[in-house]
Amino acid sequence: MPAIELRRAGLLAFIAVLMLFIADASTGASAAHPEGTLAQADWRAIKAAIRSQTVALKAQDAKRAFAYATPAMQAQMQTPESFMAMVQTGYEALLTARYTEFLDGAVIGGRVIQPMRVVTPDNRVLVALYTMERQRDGTWKIAGCALAPSSVQAT
Repeated sequence: MPAIELRRAGLLAFIAVLMLFIADASTGASAAHPEGTLAQADWRAIKAAIRSQTVALKAQDAKRAFAYATPAMQAQMQTPESFMAMVQTGYEALLTARYTEFLDGAVIGGRVIQPMRVVTPDNRVLVALYTMERQRDGTWKIAGCALAPSSVQAT
């Protein structure tokens, strides 16, 4: 299969996973956002929240990592320890990544999605799709994350 067709197939798979993720994402307390209405300051705050949670996860600081989850996610997971166990079993790539890079975020169907490219130690490339929710106090919290394969190849 030619490289352009592989890229197109990878992009279509990524879009399909993204749409499934959005359809299955849990609802939260924050209001929906119309397409493309977030300020650059919001995107910076979103990336800072994800970056801070990632640092806490890698440091095995369950309590601090749990604090970046939405109240709905916290209620679902119940304790920082169960949250950390879930991350360790289902999101190991986030803990062991040798490289991460934020991609352009988007507001899709009223949901705020912040993608992050993740390169694992064995050079697999994934995209972590974070669903973010603004809280009543103006802070941004992580409502969910889905890992999707990427058509990009690590070098």
